Amino acid sequence: MLDLEYERVLVTGGNGFLGGHIMEALRARGCTELLAPPHIECDLTIREEANTLFESFKPTVVFHLAGVVGGIGANMAHPGKFFYENSLMGIHVIDLCQKWHVKRVIVAGTVCSYALTPPLPFREEYLWHGYPEATNAPYGISKLALLTMLHAYRTEYGLKGLYLIPVNLFGPRDNFNPETSHVIPAMIKKMIEAKRGGVSAVTLWGNGKASREFLYVADAAEAFVLAAERYDGLEPINLGTGSEITISGLARNVARATGYMGEIVWDPSKPNGQPRRCIDSSRAAQLLRWKASTGFLDGLRKTIAWYETKVNPNVPS
Repeated sequence: MLDLEYERVLVTGGNGFLGGHIMEALRARGCTELLAPPHIECDLTIREEANTLFESFKPTVVFHLAGVVGGIGANMAHPGKFFYENSLMGIHVIDLCQKWHVKRVIVAGTVCSYALTPPLPFREEYLWHGYPEATNAPYGISKLALLTMLHAYRTEYGLKGLYLIPVNLFGPRDNFNPETSHVIPAMIKKMIEAKRGGVSAVTLWGNGKASREFLYVADAAEAFVLAAERYDGLEPINLGTGSEITISGLARNVARATGYMGEIVWDPSKPNGQPRRCIDSSRAAQLLRWKASTGFLDGLRKTIAWYETKVNPNVPS
């Protein structure tokens, strides 16, 4: 058991979506020596800047969450950027954790690393069962490279590196930029704007038949902190709810929750992404004693309420 209250904790990406919620969970633990530098202050793709950060703060625990992320459109538009920057940031952080004798580094993986059609539900040992779905492959493979690096550095240097694989996250403070957002914030934004503007139809990507599993971001943050406290093992850990929903089912839920009454039109010329996603989180329950506590519909309502209050509060609903 690691008492984080007495550790110097660095959270890369701590000003981002998951990172911000992890910062809240750490503060609730009593962490006072806590640092989350914004990208403008430290570019982790530049080795010298990353080393200066470690040298000045001397962290004993590191959460590595910084990354270039986005939905299918962003992954298709910038496959090179997604591969290069995510690989480089992770390589620098993991190597510097070894150099500066960090006690534990917790790295965020991605469900995009799984093969196109692995057995269901996805178990951690299926990570190497084939090439990822093409639209997300560069991002997914960059994360698999970091998992390989963690194994190698544990073997050669004894670095205790943990690798957690959350399913699609959602919740307050998500990214609602239509160019880079994931599916839930994209749907919420489209449907609320259509409702407010009196638009009779919204168009969504694909045919709606693909499925996804969603995890409320605060539950994911709690799992990351529990991992830092309770686990120092080698094996990666899935984080999810075990509940699968089709994209068309998701759209109907978002429409009901936002009060959107118009038509939903599917554009099959756009990609669906991976056909199905549903993961096995039994390892998290066993090793972290963790289970998601926020129901999907409850989390969806909280996300919509935050969007309507914080993002566009002056427009009547």
